[in-house]
Amino acid sequence: MITIRPQNQRGVANFSWLDSRHTFSFGNYYDPQHMGFASLRVINEDKVIPGKGFGTHGHQDMEIITCVLSGELEHRDSMGNGSVIRPGDVQRMSAGTGVRHSEFNASDTNPVHLLQIWIMPEKRGLEPSYEEKNFSSQIKQGKLTLIGSQDGRDNSVTIHQDVNLYLGLLTKSDCPKGLASHRAPRTSRLSYSIKNNRGIWLQVARGEVKLNEQLLQAGDGAAITNETEIAIAGNSSDSEFLLFDLAMNNEQ
Repeated sequence: MITIRPQNQRGVANFSWLDSRHTFSFGNYYDPQHMGFASLRVINEDKVIPGKGFGTHGHQDMEIITCVLSGELEHRDSMGNGSVIRPGDVQRMSAGTGVRHSEFNASDTNPVHLLQIWIMPEKRGLEPSYEEKNFSSQIKQGKLTLIGSQDGRDNSVTIHQDVNLYLGLLTKSDCPKGLASHRAPRTSRLSYSIKNNRGIWLQVARGEVKLNEQLLQAGDGAAITNETEIAIAGNSSDSEFLLFDLAMNNEQ
């Protein structure tokens, strides 16, 4: 079963410096029908104007993953970490017993566009920790790149939960030069097999994809349960998405 979460039905937080869209209940947005999916608790799409951001604030018992789509995000935390996160970077912060951090647009001229993801950890009271990796050299068109996992395999960041997080890039392109114009366009597509007792959440970050022939646009999400395989095809020149493979026994 595939259940679409349309981008225009997400929660909204709009301030002078922040435009945020909430896939699941967050902050002042509360919808008992959209509290999360399995251990996945938050997907916020944030756009922050130049020079502004989130002042120092605290978190506890949450795996926080940040992916920058465009621009630069400056991070500082109470563990002593400080860095600027750019497209291709994936940041994982385990809040555990408690951590404080700030996030600001590192540019005085350009906005920053990011996805922040919260995943509930496998257990409470973990020691806070931080990890950041760049995947620019690993990400390829037409394939899934593992960027987060429970065991940190394939150079992915380590998430303290039974989840595999992939980033996918797909494209729909015109015929190559020299081929007859009546030939159908080449479409980048892939399939993904789903094991028993697993659920999939697909979140489109940019462009358009077709999920089993259902069209998803940027900001759309989809909960996938009781399926053995899905097909994903690019439907625009630049399509980027996240695929969460989650243990359903953690469903909330």
